[in-house]
Formats: sequence, structure tokens, C-alpha cells
Amino acid sequence: MEKKPVSASEGVPIQTYFVRYRNVLLARADFEPLYIDYYLHLAEAGFRMGQRLDSLFKTALAAFALHCASRPRNETIGWTLNFQDPLVNLFLGGDNDEQTVVGRLFAENVKEAEENSFYAEVARGNGPVMRSIAPFEGECPLRAVEAFYRQSEQRPARLFALGPEEFAMVTAHPDCDQEWFDQLDEEEVHGLGGSQTLAPLENRRYRWRCGCSRARILGILGGAARGDVEGLFGEESELKVNCPRCGRVYPVRRDELGG
Repeated sequence: MEKKPVSASEGVPIQTYFVRYRNVLLARADFEPLYIDYYLHLAEAGFRMGQRLDSLFKTALAAFALHCASRPRNETIGWTLNFQDPLVNLFLGGDNDEQTVVGRLFAENVKEAEENSFYAEVARGNGPVMRSIAPFEGECPLRAVEAFYRQSEQRPARLFALGPEEFAMVTAHPDCDQEWFDQLDEEEVHGLGGSQTLAPLENRRYRWRCGCSRARILGILGGAARGDVEGLFGEESELKVNCPRCGRVYPVRRDELGG
């Protein structure tokens, strides 16, 4: 019987507010529950990640979840951040209907380029997929997301690390108090509940979930093989297939595809 992924929590609650008279949206959360699920996934899949890449991924995951919580419920979203130093691709995917997020980091076969690139995809319901690309500088995911907002979302956003696992995102709306927005810092954002008038909007709960399964992987491989199981397996009796979204490894035997 296939072992099912485990989860330590019901996800992370992300509260959004409208800041009255400043005309901005605030999203903030403590991501400890989501990070626990992420580490359980790493342990279950047998992944090991150095401290630098681990910090990079966790910060990007928090920023992505805040972005998802600030978007309409019928959106599915995908980001790929291509960093040149360290040379990695960082994938993140989210489903706002299900309030789930997932991701993985690719450190092999990453293309070298002259600059970092931020690739984004979004679809609403059954509508077409909209794509955008934006360059960014440095290795901080928070600054990368701010660059994405400036260039692709056509409105500014600012992201803040309020603690080791607590993050916030402030996005400008029409008639935003730009001077106030530009001078925000971590201390000001941390105390917004006392210094500004906050109107609660939503409280969503995002959890780590990919949705991959052995059945899905077999279906993908079967379509890729198109009856040529010999060409797919060569002399091997078993392949180890990684889920492209979360990296989970699925051993697949030749006889499972009729070979």
C-alpha cells in the first residue's frame, strides 16, 4: 500500500486587512505550522538541504503564501525564481480554491544567465494562463517579489521579515498614501494594529499539499512512453521518478506500465 504523506498541522492562518486612510492591503502570518509540514515532507522524501538554500526556500515560501492570500480565491498560481548565485531554480505552486501551497528547489542542470529571472503564471477558474517574466537582483526572495510586483503586477508591494518565522506583505491600492508606504519599516509594520485603523478582510488557512500520487505519476509516464516501455526503461527494471512540483520520489517498476 502506498504510504500517504503526513501533515503536522492544519496549515498556517493568514489574516488580511485593509488599512483605512492609507489604502493598502496587509497580509501577515507566523509560518511555523507551514514550515513544520515542509520539514516533514523533506524527511519523508529523504531530502537534505544546506542552511543557505533552506533559508532561501522558506523565505520564498512565506512570500508566496502571502501573495496567494492577497489574491482572489479562484486563482491557481505558479512561480519559478531563477537565481544565479546560488545557481538554483525555486518553484512554488498554489491553489487558492483549496488553499494549498507546494514547492521545491532545483540545484542541478540550472541554466546560467546574465541576470536573475522571475517567471509567474496565473489562471482564474477555467480561464487562460497568463504569464510574465521580470528580472531581479540579489538573492533575497522578498526583494525578488517586490521587483515582480513593480514590473508585472503594475503596483508596488513591500515585504518584511518581522521575526524568524513571521512575515508580512503590504500592497498598494488606488489612492495609496505613497509617502507613508515608502517609509514603512519592520517596526512600523509590526505595530500597525496599534497605529493604524485595520479592517479585517479574510482569514485563510494555507497548508502544504502537492496532490501528486502514484496513479498520477503512472499516467504521466504511460503517456510519455506511448507504448514504448523498452525505450523508457532501457535495461532497467525500475525507475525513480520525481514529482516535478514537490520532488517526492516514486519508484516505478517496468511491469506497472505493461513492460
